[in-house]
Amino acid sequence: MTDVTGAPADVLHTLFHSDQGGHEQVVLCQDRASGLKAVIAIHSTDLGPALGGTRFYPYASEAEAVADALNLARGMSYKNAMAGLDHGGGKAVIIGDPEQIKSEELLLAYGRFVASLGGRYVTACDVGTYVADMDVVARECRWTTGRSPENGGAGDSSVLTSFGVYQGMRAAAQHLWGDPTLRDRTVGIAGVGKVGHHLVEHLLAEGAHVVVTDVRKDVVRSITERHPSVVAVADTDALIRVENLDIYAPCALGGALNDDTVPVLTAKVVCGAANNQLAHPGVEKDLADRGILYAPDYVVNAGGVIQVADELHGFDFDRCKTKAAKIYDTTLAIFARAKEDGIPPAAAADRIAEQRMAEARTRR
Repeated sequence: MTDVTGAPADVLHTLFHSDQGGHEQVVLCQDRASGLKAVIAIHSTDLGPALGGTRFYPYASEAEAVADALNLARGMSYKNAMAGLDHGGGKAVIIGDPEQIKSEELLLAYGRFVASLGGRYVTACDVGTYVADMDVVARECRWTTGRSPENGGAGDSSVLTSFGVYQGMRAAAQHLWGDPTLRDRTVGIAGVGKVGHHLVEHLLAEGAHVVVTDVRKDVVRSITERHPSVVAVADTDALIRVENLDIYAPCALGGALNDDTVPVLTAKVVCGAANNQLAHPGVEKDLADRGILYAPDYVVNAGGVIQVADELHGFDFDRCKTKAAKIYDTTLAIFARAKEDGIPPAAAADRIAEQRMAEARTRR
């Protein structure tokens, strides 16, 4: 069934009626000259202007793109709230293969659409977009972060994203094993791209054993050549079954924790950089029932958004790293709240974030 625009009705139901909806604004953008088709979703501005990256991805359908934008924007509201930022949540997706259609004209057109929102949405990098792309977008839109240092920006946000995930792992180790050190722990990383390869460096520096996989074999080969102690396995299915795996770190696309992967997962902790790791509601309980400690993704991967938010006020790396280090304390507080309330950590994090957003609404 479709609505009057021809869009699948379930998308509008999600937007207006479901628990996953409640978005303030969704903008469909098209520039035929450049081939741009994009969706900008603003979930909340309770805490301030919506902040979130731009994903460039070859979605199977426009409906899938809208659904992803809605989910990602909602997640950014919670991420920004838990990171202590004065920003609400938003996200944009550009539909298409960036390897095929990305161009200067397309990015400039996209920048004009973001600028038309007058600062309600601040954009940055995400899957398929990079610092150089944000430099182009910024030529048309001053509400752009994640730019290069040469253009007044902070540069690659994956540096602090990986640092935050590392802090989340330390907090999980403290909670579960009574010691934050990761020395001699075995950590499996699925996806060693922008964030994952930095995470490898943090773990090796502390003396952890690292196992990796990635769909791009050249990326894996680069890691193992630089670090011969790193073990590579064929795919994620093999990684989640590695014997004596202590921590599993999904660092690619979302949905990694689902009805097929959770029952066979050998790790005692899940803590990774990917967004929307829980494939559907209820997976967090499945993890808890198996005794697997889940560090909520939007909490531990907030280092990047902390970095790009700081760029709006004059970037200072040391200040950002200090804020990102607090992810350790925030994650521990979530584990404590989960134990106190008798709920999974994902639900505890949601409660804390929702409380902060509700308090902001009452102050308006």
